[in-house]
Amino acid sequence: MNKKFIGAGITFALVMVLIFIALSTKSEYKAEALSDFKSIKELMSKDKLDEAKKKMDEIKGKDSDSILLGKQYFDLGNLYEKKGDLVKARDIHSIILHNYQNIDNILEVQEKLGKLNTEILFSKIITDTDLLYKVEPGDSLSKIAKKFGTTVDLIKVSNSLESDVIRANSDLKVSKASYKILVDKSQNLLTILKDDDIIFKVYRVSTGENSSTPVGTFKIVNKIKDPVWYNQGVVVPSESPDNILGSRWLGFSNPGYGIHGTIEPDSVGRQATRGCIRMLNAEIEEVYTIIPVGTEVTIVE
Repeated sequence: MNKKFIGAGITFALVMVLIFIALSTKSEYKAEALSDFKSIKELMSKDKLDEAKKKMDEIKGKDSDSILLGKQYFDLGNLYEKKGDLVKARDIHSIILHNYQNIDNILEVQEKLGKLNTEILFSKIITDTDLLYKVEPGDSLSKIAKKFGTTVDLIKVSNSLESDVIRANSDLKVSKASYKILVDKSQNLLTILKDDDIIFKVYRVSTGENSSTPVGTFKIVNKIKDPVWYNQGVVVPSESPDNILGSRWLGFSNPGYGIHGTIEPDSVGRQATRGCIRMLNAEIEEVYTIIPVGTEVTIVE
């Protein structure tokens, strides 16, 4: 018999054996994975959430692209949230956003993560980016905010303070985190980035008609509550229904441009402004609370 045919026959046989082994291994792994997912559901049904997470983390190392595992994480995050453990719920949704972007409700995950981040930041919960500061004699909220690169409004809301009055030796939650803002004109999205590269929250915004929003990197140079609008020399007071700036203004180092609220909420999400970034009033008020003067803003096409 021709040696070439013999060699080809042996090669074919080896290939078939390898395919059989691969299929068998895949089948065994699939059966093992299904068993693991069943045990995870049982743990969650018994409220053993930490055990369920440990099991899921073990599977994550084997198959980080599993859509089913991403959905399991989503269910677990919701259960943590219902129990009031916002930090663990946030951490779970962060895992999903960074590892399972192929699940069909990834936008819901992104929205939920932003909601949890703001709830935690605006509460008395101390995380690894906060500190418990003991007020010293002579301190003021503005002095403390400047010292740690945060805002007076954020210190007040996260400590449930109704006034600027503080007492020496009292404890205050103070955020140590730094923030940047990224605006994507093509998507009409504004993203707050925490400590350089962590997605904190994403908002829908309006940008300028005919690409009139400037591209580049700027700084927030001023912040105004209930801003007056100067419309081509005409002063439009904050309380006027014609004042298009809404409830807040964050001005850029590029004069005449900034981020502001709106009297036209239906326009948010479109290219509809004269060049500024327009947000819903409730959302610009969140951003205003978090973002101090000096924060970097990058706008991209």
